[in-house]
Amino acid sequence: MGAPSTLYFLPGALGRTEFWRPASSLLTHPARQVHVSWPGFGGAPTDPGIRGLDDLASRLLDRIDGPSALVAQSMGGVVALLASLRKPELITHLVLTATSGGLPMDSLGAQDWRPAIRAAHPGLPDWFASYRQDLSASLPELRIPALLLWGDADPISPLRAGERLASLLPQAELQVFPHGEHDVGCAFAAQVAPLIDRHLALRC
Repeated sequence: MGAPSTLYFLPGALGRTEFWRPASSLLTHPARQVHVSWPGFGGAPTDPGIRGLDDLASRLLDRIDGPSALVAQSMGGVVALLASLRKPELITHLVLTATSGGLPMDSLGAQDWRPAIRAAHPGLPDWFASYRQDLSASLPELRIPALLLWGDADPISPLRAGERLASLLPQAELQVFPHGEHDVGCAFAAQVAPLIDRHLALRC
């Protein structure tokens, strides 16, 4: 697999497209950058055709017209993995931060973020919070180089989740940020950007 021509930045459950901009602005990789929004989140218009993460993955794949890398935060990482499992030939690299990765998180000591999100944002579509599919058995099929960025102080996606994901993805590298929380991809942008640049230079 060669270099990506496009980098797709996927936000987390609140659809904040600004999440990745501090790190993306520091990248030296020449690929075109696309910051993806979720319908009905972060001010984006709703779409009745989107009823779950599988639909988001399909919509993302419809946009990809060349070799691409997916850079994803939290629940966006599940969308990235769903898309990669369907069309691995389109995806050159994965960068996943603080995600469940489609793993059952209860056994990994994760704090359940869903009640707080529902209470704070009652108008948001509920399909992010209701997603429960377990991708564990499928992830070893992915031979895409994956950079995993985790904080060791994240209650929502604890380090155990990153370690489990690294054990399942055949070409994964786990980078841990001391004192990093769920916003590690944004809060540590200056350290994250060169790691992403180095990762995107990998050829498999």
